[in-house]
Amino acid sequence: MNGSTLNLAADYPLLNVFWTTMWFFLWILWFMLLFRVIGDIFRDDALSGWGKAGWCVFVVILPFLGIFVYLIARGRGMGEREMRRIQRSQEDMNSYIRETAGSSGKADELAKLADLKTNGHITAEEFEKAKAKVLAA
Repeated sequence: MNGSTLNLAADYPLLNVFWTTMWFFLWILWFMLLFRVIGDIFRDDALSGWGKAGWCVFVVILPFLGIFVYLIARGRGMGEREMRRIQRSQEDMNSYIRETAGSSGKADELAKLADLKTNGHITAEEFEKAKAKVLAA
């Protein structure tokens, strides 16, 4: 052991950068997990107000233990609640698109009238009368 020293990772500049970068991203990951859990606590409609308050106090007072216990106890439901929320917002968007571009629009009615005229179900005069009604409405 004469003259020999123990080389630590910090003795090598590249490894020091690696360790610093790793800790930085672990810190960011921790905050993302913390915000996701807190968001899930507040989005859960089945959880009472006292339950939400209890989980928040547990997560804030003992963050590491609180987060891990929450993930163990309610982790499966987090994904299910997120899927329901995504499906609900997709349905809302689809209904908004249907209402905005709806089948009751003038363009749709004119297209139906043109189709009836093309197939010979109505005459040109009937088409013009119906078209005038649609455009006047």
